[in-house]
Amino acid sequence: MTGHAIVIGGGIGGLAAAVALRRTGWQVNVLERVSAFAEVGAGLSQSPNAMRALAALGLGEQGPRQVSMPTWATHTMRLPSGRHLMRAPAQGDPPLRAFRRSALHRLLRQALPEDVVRTGIEVTGLTQDAEKVTITHTADRQEADLVIGADGIHSVTRRLLWPHAPGPRFLGYTAWLGLADTPIAVSGSMTMGRGRYFLIHPVAPGQVYWALGTAADQPGVRFDDELEQVRRRIDGWHDPIATLLKATPPEQVRHIDIHDLPDLPSFTSGRVALLGDAAHAMSPDRGQGAGQSIEDAVVLAAALATHGTVPEALTAYDAQRRPRTQTTARNARQAGSQVIHAGPVAHILTALALRLTPSALWERLAPRALGPLWDWVPPTLPDGAAPK
Repeated sequence: MTGHAIVIGGGIGGLAAAVALRRTGWQVNVLERVSAFAEVGAGLSQSPNAMRALAALGLGEQGPRQVSMPTWATHTMRLPSGRHLMRAPAQGDPPLRAFRRSALHRLLRQALPEDVVRTGIEVTGLTQDAEKVTITHTADRQEADLVIGADGIHSVTRRLLWPHAPGPRFLGYTAWLGLADTPIAVSGSMTMGRGRYFLIHPVAPGQVYWALGTAADQPGVRFDDELEQVRRRIDGWHDPIATLLKATPPEQVRHIDIHDLPDLPSFTSGRVALLGDAAHAMSPDRGQGAGQSIEDAVVLAAALATHGTVPEALTAYDAQRRPRTQTTARNARQAGSQVIHAGPVAHILTALALRLTPSALWERLAPRALGPLWDWVPPTLPDGAAPK
């Protein structure tokens, strides 16, 4: 089955959906609210499940790897003093690839013809019947066989379909994200302090992404000098943290508050489907936000290629994606709470348990613990002729 789809939202999930649908023969238009794309967040890591989903999009055998770096952050954990709680293996390849977010976004955009994505378009209304979906927006009125809401945690599509569903939920912590321009070589790590963490990922030669997460009583608090606030909160922490902060231009620091979304009873309604953060925005504590949206895109395209009608395909999509993504979001929320909201005793016990676990044992346990998440295999997309 093929047809005409409109994707609302031009972020990573929306672009991935457009690439996947075009790969299977659909005509696609992407409508993005902002007039120009800018850096949203600084970096992100992609685990093996997400890398397989990217490969399924047909971005080239080495495309995603060429714009990312290997990182051992899940296997290198330290205390603020610098003491190791866990060390990366001396041999083998890191399980994660770290990207500058803009590089991954650009890779997806380059897989689409220039006229597919329209910016500066804000959707204002949506109606549907058994045959089509009609959307109104600030530039026009359009009809399509399928509409995909990939418009983020503050999704207009979600609100139009489920006007009484609860909105974003503040999770009691805030984060600073930065990009350091430095020649120092890092392999990725996570430093665990009480009530805060500092994450390091290399994202390109000479460029390192870092993130500080810490507890917060309320969202929306901002400072004139955000980089200085980071320094104050982790003063005296081990090298290379101070070096990275010194190498970070102030304009490369972003301050965000961490939210997720309560579960919906369905990700679909008639001929409309939600995807990515619009469906299941989650905290970053499993590193799965973008990856799950790319998975969504592949599964949705495969369902449309193998079912006879759009409603049937969306029913299959919802049955596959909602349990997995809602479980992942719940686990991410719990993982973040265990670090950010841990009391002194819980923090000491967690650190002790990590330190007493031999690296060789962790290397055997990690695949079992992460297997349900990381072992996911995408469906094969039929290589239909992309419309011109």
